[in-house]
Amino acid sequence: MTASPSYPHGTPLSYTHGTGSTALLGDTIGANLDRAVAAWPDREALVDVPSGRRWTYAEFGAAVEELAQALVASGVVKGDRVGIWAVNCPEWVLVQYATARIGAIMVNINPAYRTHEVEYVLNQAGISLLFASLSHRTSDYRAMVEEVRGRCPALREVAYIGDPSWEALLGRGTGDAPYAELSCDDPINIQYTSGTTGFPKGATLSHHNILNNGYFVGELIAYGEQDRICIPVPFYHCFGMVMGNLAATSHGACMVIPAPSFDPKATLEAVQQERCTSLYGVPTMFIAELNLPDFATYDLSTLRTGIMAGSPCPAEVMKRVVAEMHMAEVSICYGMTETSPVSLQTRRDDDLEHRTGTVGRVLPHLEVKVVDPATGVTQPRGTAGELCTRGYSVMLGYWNEPEKTAEAVDAGRWMHTGDLAVMREDGYVEIVGRIKDMIIRGGENIYPREIEEFLYAHPKIRDVQVVGVPHEKYGEEVLACVIPYDAADPLTLEELHAFCRGRLAHYKIPSRLQILDSFPMTVSGKVRKVELRAVYGA
Repeated sequence: MTASPSYPHGTPLSYTHGTGSTALLGDTIGANLDRAVAAWPDREALVDVPSGRRWTYAEFGAAVEELAQALVASGVVKGDRVGIWAVNCPEWVLVQYATARIGAIMVNINPAYRTHEVEYVLNQAGISLLFASLSHRTSDYRAMVEEVRGRCPALREVAYIGDPSWEALLGRGTGDAPYAELSCDDPINIQYTSGTTGFPKGATLSHHNILNNGYFVGELIAYGEQDRICIPVPFYHCFGMVMGNLAATSHGACMVIPAPSFDPKATLEAVQQERCTSLYGVPTMFIAELNLPDFATYDLSTLRTGIMAGSPCPAEVMKRVVAEMHMAEVSICYGMTETSPVSLQTRRDDDLEHRTGTVGRVLPHLEVKVVDPATGVTQPRGTAGELCTRGYSVMLGYWNEPEKTAEAVDAGRWMHTGDLAVMREDGYVEIVGRIKDMIIRGGENIYPREIEEFLYAHPKIRDVQVVGVPHEKYGEEVLACVIPYDAADPLTLEELHAFCRGRLAHYKIPSRLQILDSFPMTVSGKVRKVELRAVYGA
């Protein structure tokens, strides 16, 4: 249920709040896990497909307890920062729940970070104990840690996953060390947002923030102990550790790790082998899976739901996900790290248009509004403005950065997202772009999402990203970056113009075209539009 007030004269405001009969959880993450272990001890909690390792809830609870005891024996106390710089693996999940158990603050470090970035995070968060992968692909994590360690005075110990140092740390636990008393409002997690300018900021989140968000995301797609969730999205991001792990354990569902990092073939193999009922991904991941040459040979008939988030889903992709991947109840989620992350979500029975044209409606116990970016005044419905959200999910703040926190969270505790949105009459919200991504051509405001959605229907276009690039006369012009279906027969600018003519306003028609093999991506699967502008905007 959502509720919305109106102007005195009946013009509805772009404000809504979520109501519901299910109360917020007052648990800490450790207490909530204890409940799951007691309720479903023999059900599978965690499966790592690459290594073949499996844990029931009873075994998973015991493994979390073993690591929590080892952390206490290693001198980690409530409020200490414990870093995790690793690709997806069972140990990542154990660190997540063990740090929560003892009240340490887990600091997620992006596996793509290089030495100067990891050095910044180690020092900014004051990390005293770091867990790290040994290596992955071209990244030698041990070598990078050794390079910066001498410049990180707070860092006193590093344990490498799959190395004797992990086993040595694990062996310290006595099994009977007492834990500090915890509140659900204690900070429990720091996630560094991938800023496009300057250094990233550490969004600080509590038990209450992320446990409730994971729980309600799972509630809206009807998770239960019978569900098995394939999680190819990274754990270091909220998508993996909150919408994946916490949604699973708060419902007795199983977490399935298909690979250390995203691999479309490994993902579909995991769904088939483990009989998964739910699959996560950003749209580019689903596109990669659907475009596998042998896609039709995978048995995906056990899927019923899943979550697509991170960027807008093209309608044609959604149609195929529902029809060919059996994900009739797939849900679109919208949010940001600073809001734990989800604020808006489509519902199980929403039609195709709502799943592709909007990012859903507000979650229970949260508020959202759309405001004029200049004045902060709430806009009438149907009018574009900045999306803001308020409620249990809003972060405690950026770690040790009160000024930046005040820039993002106003005096009314509204989190300003930086996204341009339109709230419909029915309370569903359309994201029309980032304030910084909006193209202003000759005074006309252009939203790249609208043009991208239109161009997806072209038979030669497999994927497309639209950005604004400098133009001497108009200020900006529209550049379409296209990945064609057939590299031997790419789209021409003339074909693009012919397709758009008479169907898009003239000022929205791309004046430039760039054919690419792939897009620059973040580790979490988002296209780096800032890089497209920088490289092709000259």
